Amino acid sequence: MSGLRVGLVDAHNHVQEEVLAPYLPDVMRRAAEAGVTGMVVNGTSEADWPEVLRLSREYPGVIPCFGLHPWFVGERSPDWLDRLEEYLDAAPSAIGEIGLDRWLRDRDETAQEQCFRQQLALAQRRGLPVMVHCLRAWGWLLEVLREASPLPAGLLVHAYGGAPELLPELTAMGAHFSFAGNVLDPARQRARAALAAVPLERLLVETDAPAMLPPAPFRPFVTMTPEGEALNEPANLPAVVAGVAQLLDVSPDALKQVLAVNVQHLLGGIEGVL
Repeated sequence: MSGLRVGLVDAHNHVQEEVLAPYLPDVMRRAAEAGVTGMVVNGTSEADWPEVLRLSREYPGVIPCFGLHPWFVGERSPDWLDRLEEYLDAAPSAIGEIGLDRWLRDRDETAQEQCFRQQLALAQRRGLPVMVHCLRAWGWLLEVLREASPLPAGLLVHAYGGAPELLPELTAMGAHFSFAGNVLDPARQRARAALAAVPLERLLVETDAPAMLPPAPFRPFVTMTPEGEALNEPANLPAVVAGVAQLLDVSPDALKQVLAVNVQHLLGGIEGVL
């Protein structure tokens, strides 16, 4: 993949996931051929941080993020935070995917919040942007962010699923908001209302590959596993951007220009990334 100064950047995905490993060279080739010049690849735990780092070294367009996702706080080692710092030292990067989640039935909310606060403090100290996950925890997220130190490099709320009414306060906190292909599903009315309300200068688009496969016809690229599982690909990003442009009543080319500026705004402060 080529440099990131032109073209499209997938604002959030997980191409390091093991389910994609047998197909990864072709997946990355198709992304490059589709015009995806960069992708923000988000680690979720100590188990996948090495693969995220490896991908960032093999593919110049990969922007690595390292973080402890709320789904995996129970698997952390005693020195997980020190290990996280080591990975942040190893490559120009951001912190993520981190956040809060009340969708999980079996969850430790105390551990989630403690780990989230520790990583927010790390981002504040290092001046790095944060990639935030939030499911059914919007009031909780706002409470923690209000109490935390301001994030000088801002944050990205990925696959935004909150109400439009929350956008002004999050924007004032330095948030950008990315939307995945699921916003193109006509049933996602709240997500579409939020998309329409996001300040255009804070908007990004993601695939969340291999998850969040967009509805037809916005998924020209699908990897099928032998078990019949359909996997999303970063190469679907241009189709998703075209669909989002249609919802916003702007041209795809105009939206691409806006997205390029917004990526620079969020990630341009990381030395060596853009």
